[in-house]
Amino acid sequence: MTVLSIPSPSSGVWHLGPLPVRGYALAIILGIIASIWIGERRWAARGGRPGEVQDLAVWAVPFGLVGGRLYHVATDHDRYFGAGGSAWKILYVWEGGLGVWGSIFLGAVGAMIAAKRRGMRIAPMVDALAPGLLVAQAIGRWGNWFNQELFGKPTDLPWALEIDAEHRPAGYEDQATFHPTFLYEFGWNLLVFGVLIALDRRFRFGHGRMLALYVMGYTLGRGWIEMLRIDDVELSDVHGLRFNVWTSIVLFVVAAVYFVVSQRRHPGQEASPYVDGHVEGREPALTPAGDGSAAGTEPEGDAETGRGDRDAHDPGTGSGPGTPA
Repeated sequence: MTVLSIPSPSSGVWHLGPLPVRGYALAIILGIIASIWIGERRWAARGGRPGEVQDLAVWAVPFGLVGGRLYHVATDHDRYFGAGGSAWKILYVWEGGLGVWGSIFLGAVGAMIAAKRRGMRIAPMVDALAPGLLVAQAIGRWGNWFNQELFGKPTDLPWALEIDAEHRPAGYEDQATFHPTFLYEFGWNLLVFGVLIALDRRFRFGHGRMLALYVMGYTLGRGWIEMLRIDDVELSDVHGLRFNVWTSIVLFVVAAVYFVVSQRRHPGQEASPYVDGHVEGREPALTPAGDGSAAGTEPEGDAETGRGDRDAHDPGTGSGPGTPA
């Protein structure tokens, strides 16, 4: 064991009387709360109504949990349906096992259903929420630390992670310290979050491009971090690479292509985050009297970029009050 190393918790469960409190669940819950708070601020800065992101979360969170579990089970089904497995353990989410891509996909489906019901445009909605997902994923990774799971290859670096003998995979019983991949992803996700917020303040991305940047940023880090992991899962070697590495490569390319095409076809931001053209806190502009048209619904400013009187609030970012830090 190295002189300097990161200890793992002796237990990931505490009890308040008969009630178990699990570190994994706490990490997931705190991550969700953080992403909702960030999303609320970003949605309000785009001209959305306060509280609507919380309404979306009522749909997105349960959809995301189900999607994450289904992805995990699909890519590691022998653990539940193979020899010695138990299908009932599919319900034991507190033991870990939430696939990020499944959570994002079905969570997005839930959010889109809620957004459609409220007359919200999908592109501004996902652009507002995307950076907060990085913070949610960063905090959620600490659940792996509590469960002593999904760590990397053995190492004697000063920041190596101590893993108890009962949690070491076959073939690594004599190794005591491993790469803390949970910590790498925690740091990477926060770094990408900061970069995306800075870029958005400068360029004010719209039409789903912030979501594309989120996918590119996350997959860029997930790819190299995944290469360090040694957890034994099915589809762990597809043409020499782990399945999640291939997933990251494909999604990075798709997101990059979308970003370029979207930038060319729809530069700037949407004028309104709502289908009806409403912008919270701003009355729609009226057309001049006598021109034969009814009162307009287009907000002031450029219809393509959404700029105009919103820039007066914050010349540096053009985001208005409530821009997330």
